[in-house]
Amino acid sequence: MKMKRLWELGYFVRGLRIGMRFGELSRAPLRLLRLQLRENQVECDWMARPADEWDKDLPPAIGEHNASLQALKDAMAVRELLFCALPGVDNAIFRVYRQPVREPPELIIAGTVNREDQVSWSVRSLAMQARLCGLHFWMGNGVLEVLKPEEYAI
Repeated sequence: MKMKRLWELGYFVRGLRIGMRFGELSRAPLRLLRLQLRENQVECDWMARPADEWDKDLPPAIGEHNASLQALKDAMAVRELLFCALPGVDNAIFRVYRQPVREPPELIIAGTVNREDQVSWSVRSLAMQARLCGLHFWMGNGVLEVLKPEEYAI
């Protein structure tokens, strides 16, 4: 039983490294910071992809907007991969950080996602889909803002 869980965990990590090597809006890889498995729950922290190198000649707001959309897309994809790779897991705690230049990491997405919460594909907004899945974040002008501790108490 323990070997099966270890194999499933390996499948998840390989899926992150291979399947999420590139994003739609950023070619940077997703960087896993921490993964902790307890009975039927997982805690998963990662660093959001930075704005793509090709966005550097665009106004900064466009690169930040693209990086924010990529972070939300990644959160939804990690959720899907996690529940596919780890069938014994019922819920997961996610924390997504971004790394500003020469500053400490900032928490931009946090929340608990549950297996039974189905994503409604009739909801067009990616941000609303993420919220309906249990993720907490703030967006101002299409850019993810830093969460304050009282906003992400998990």
